[in-house]
Amino acid sequence: MSEHVKSFAAVDLGASSGRVMVGRVGPEALELTEAHRFPNRPVRVPEGLRWDILSLYAGVLDGLRAAGQVDSVGIDSWAVDYGLLDADGALLGNPVHYRDARTEGVAEKVWDTVPAAELYATTGLQYAPFNTLYQLTAARSTAQLVAAERLLLVPDLLAYWLTGEAGTEVTNASTTQLIDPRTRDWSHDLADRLGIDLTLFAPLRQPGDPAGLLLPRVLEETGLRGPVPVTTVGSHDTASAVAAVPAVGERFAYICTGTWSLAGLELERPVLTEASRAANFTNELGLDGTVRYLRNIMGLWLLQECVREWGRPDLGELLRAAAEVPALRSVVDAGDAAFLAPGRMPERIADACRESGQPVPESRAEITRCILDSLALAHRRAIREAEALADHPVDVVHIVGGGTRNELLCQLTADACGLPVVAGPAEAAALGNVLVQARAHGLVGDRTSMRRLLARTQPLRRYEPRGDGAAWRAAEDRLTRG
Repeated sequence: MSEHVKSFAAVDLGASSGRVMVGRVGPEALELTEAHRFPNRPVRVPEGLRWDILSLYAGVLDGLRAAGQVDSVGIDSWAVDYGLLDADGALLGNPVHYRDARTEGVAEKVWDTVPAAELYATTGLQYAPFNTLYQLTAARSTAQLVAAERLLLVPDLLAYWLTGEAGTEVTNASTTQLIDPRTRDWSHDLADRLGIDLTLFAPLRQPGDPAGLLLPRVLEETGLRGPVPVTTVGSHDTASAVAAVPAVGERFAYICTGTWSLAGLELERPVLTEASRAANFTNELGLDGTVRYLRNIMGLWLLQECVREWGRPDLGELLRAAAEVPALRSVVDAGDAAFLAPGRMPERIADACRESGQPVPESRAEITRCILDSLALAHRRAIREAEALADHPVDVVHIVGGGTRNELLCQLTADACGLPVVAGPAEAAALGNVLVQARAHGLVGDRTSMRRLLARTQPLRRYEPRGDGAAWRAAEDRLTRG
């Protein structure tokens, strides 16, 4: 391999699977291959729903062995969840899953001390029942939390096991609802009022900071030759995905697509207004002092659940049939919490259309078209509202993540937004992870340089908007009235 090209292992953990990807980076090179993929199966035990963190760690070790010799390792994962360690550094039980029922009704108790509006003005984080703040409040009297000497968010926990060094990466820390996005530091006053001990958290780390070296026992188990550094990346997977948006300039919006759609803007400062809170936008921290100002939308979960109910028919055929269905016949609110739980998704979508007085989709193609039209409409609403709330005009929409493979969704999003859509890369989180490591090792420059390299090396597809937008405005009015 050329001395100007280095290899980086990106550990990328999702809610249903994990994988170790290998990125090879040089001045004009950026290649990504999959070394190992492994399942992530939460387990329901008598005390509730838990992550099988030991299985995930074993998958990481297997992946590093399959990756071969690399110059660095970086880890990203989902947000908010954590492990607790005792005074000896031993894990106190498996981390609780964010869908566990322990946070039911907890937010209202927190709001009795710090009202919701004040909480948003301090942290900029949208309400979600599973935010770490609510998890810690729910766990306050538990034996594990009483015994804990250290709290590590999931990617930081895995990095600790690999290196023996503890830190708290800042983009993921911003999802705890304990960070002030203006200072990019802990909100000590908020934590004090809510009785949360911030000394449980390890010192904050920034993307690009060193996170230690692989321990001798890890080198032995993976067959790697040391020293191999672990590099802090945007350890919240969305932060890594946004870092891999191949944008030119600043007037862009992004949609990170997959099970969820995360639609928003990259800003220099947070938007902490009451109007922003009412619109359910969140301010999470990104690379290089940026803010990820975005809205969570249900995403392709709606279609994934329908496909599962239908016995997993051929998705390509289903999308081709959906493309022939008349547009915007029926739409649903893709952000409605009524669609959050699994099960009976086709019937629930039909029920929502019936209750709003719209034609009820009956065939699989009609239901699929309803879902994709609804997602495109939700993308339109999120981007337009973000533009207005942040006073940040947009000229182009970048779609990254798994949804880039859904050509119909990409085209419908362009039509709905009335803006060109650039789709790709599909493996955005892993690429962002790799690029932050490469930058820390001197192979790429600033965010602009990273994005130019992505644009030169990754397959991208551009979709131009069709129509004048009147039909989408009418559908939005119909949904709002419903």
